[in-house]
Amino acid sequence: MITTKTSEEIEKMRSPCRTAGLVRETLADMLRPGITTASLDEEAEALISSLGVRSAFKGYHGYPGSVCISVNEEVVHGLPGSRRIDMGDIVSLDVGILENGFYGDTAVTVMVGVSDLNIMRLVETTRLALYAGIAHARAGQRLSDISNAIEQTASSAGFSVVRDFVGHGIGRQLHEDPQIPNYGPPGRGPMLAEGMTLAIEPMLNMGLAAVKVLQDGWTVVTRDSLPSAHFEHTVLVGRLDAQVLTDFSC
Repeated sequence: MITTKTSEEIEKMRSPCRTAGLVRETLADMLRPGITTASLDEEAEALISSLGVRSAFKGYHGYPGSVCISVNEEVVHGLPGSRRIDMGDIVSLDVGILENGFYGDTAVTVMVGVSDLNIMRLVETTRLALYAGIAHARAGQRLSDISNAIEQTASSAGFSVVRDFVGHGIGRQLHEDPQIPNYGPPGRGPMLAEGMTLAIEPMLNMGLAAVKVLQDGWTVVTRDSLPSAHFEHTVLVGRLDAQVLTDFSC
């Protein structure tokens, strides 16, 4: 069942969403060659604690980190550890915040001294795919209109869409109905209504769409070891357009 949030619930969601956006941007600014993903996670934990909120991820089904940090061929759910960031890497930061009983969820892929034009194009196309999907998050559209817009943006640039992991509803739970695939034909699925809150998150691969989970039980990587990019915003479905709740400047 897809829940439509009341005006009071929407107001309560704004703070964790803004905070998630703030943490995302702060961590992105910290990325530099030589930093380990473990030390970045420590910075994230300290920042989240200083803001008086909780990580939505730490302890979630046993996840050990405060944020998910995925590098290059890692798609999502990368575990913080000893891996060092190098020049030319792309790093996906996925941040979830729990505050006052509501969740915010957001992700960005950051380029660290990248000069490869194909990698640059992958990252930019994934960002554009996110906003193409968000443009359809308005009342009267069908859920798959979001999915199709993302897939069309990816395929027109020659990139593949990860099918094993999808976006989702969000609110009092981190993962609520509906699931939001990043692929599929338009005009299908539930009709969107004003007040729905969705976490839209395209994951695009440079090579094949196939992925696998490593033995750590969390880290998802591309099967062909080619790079992957991931962007995400929590959005509020509106009558005329969507409002991006995880833009911390709002």
